[in-house]
Amino acid sequence: MFAKLLTLPYKVAVCSRLWLYEHGWISSKRLPCSVVSVGNLTAGGTGKTPVTMWVAQYLAGQGKQVAILSRGYKRKSRESFLLVSNGNDILAGPADAGDEPFLMAANCPGIIVAVGADRYQLGLWVLEHHKVDCVVLDDGFQHLGLERDLNLLLIDVTDSAGLQGLLPFGRLREPLSGAQRATGIIYTRVGNVENLEPIRQMVTSVVGGLVPSIATQFEAQTLVCENGNSREHLGCLQGISVLIFCGIGNPSSFRVLVEGLGARVVDEIVFSDHMTYTAETIRHIQKRMEKAKAQICVTTEKDLVKVKQLWTNLESVCALSLGIRFLEGQDKLEKQLARV
Repeated sequence: MFAKLLTLPYKVAVCSRLWLYEHGWISSKRLPCSVVSVGNLTAGGTGKTPVTMWVAQYLAGQGKQVAILSRGYKRKSRESFLLVSNGNDILAGPADAGDEPFLMAANCPGIIVAVGADRYQLGLWVLEHHKVDCVVLDDGFQHLGLERDLNLLLIDVTDSAGLQGLLPFGRLREPLSGAQRATGIIYTRVGNVENLEPIRQMVTSVVGGLVPSIATQFEAQTLVCENGNSREHLGCLQGISVLIFCGIGNPSSFRVLVEGLGARVVDEIVFSDHMTYTAETIRHIQKRMEKAKAQICVTTEKDLVKVKQLWTNLESVCALSLGIRFLEGQDKLEKQLARV
């Protein structure tokens, strides 16, 4: 009961802000282009980055000129707006851009990536300098100051406990009723459709049955090795003893992926999300690797871009590159995107 009382100030602040937008006391602004938002209700990792990249790449594949707008969480640059990629060249590193915007820029050639806290002003700034047909908002569900044509909400089916209460008691950034703003629900980390049903029923009771439902699973596609440029077949991990480390929102899901490839996890280090790595951190990881007699370290792409400048022996560290597999509803999502 006491823990739930701790959520009261947060609930008042969040619900007051939502009420002000809903009743027009604070107005949303519209960019002179189409806007697709990818976001979630909970704090932590639901898979926004790979879904944002998939959406941006799909739209680009349909002939659209696309820009990804991100807050650039924990970036060190002080500029109000920062161009991470102009579609041809990467113009900022992970420290200045933020790890996720940098990763999106590295994996999405031909797509503009920019960061800034005010996504409306950032969008106007990008549009002043580049021809853009469509903007994709990374982590935009709570960014109510900008109108959007599609509002895609991600829900991690492995985190049902996170949907039970607001921060700090639970992991909800806003009440579950906020899902009513979604134009599409994308369920992530769905092992099989049967595992999805309990959470889908809970969400459907809030949003009704008319909002399209999409079921997805993240799967490893390649192993990024050495200096971040070479990509190896995943089969090379079979039977190998590995130390895994990561600083992401859902570290347990990363271990499941590595073990699913046949690797033997002999040690694991979990850092906080958006971890800032130092030379001392790297030495600690390498000492743990030596002590555990691990043949190689495996991490995420997001972490690899931050450690590779500090790592002395790049052959001893690699990262999993993830992709999306649709289990259900891909046609529904593509039909929505076709109308953008």
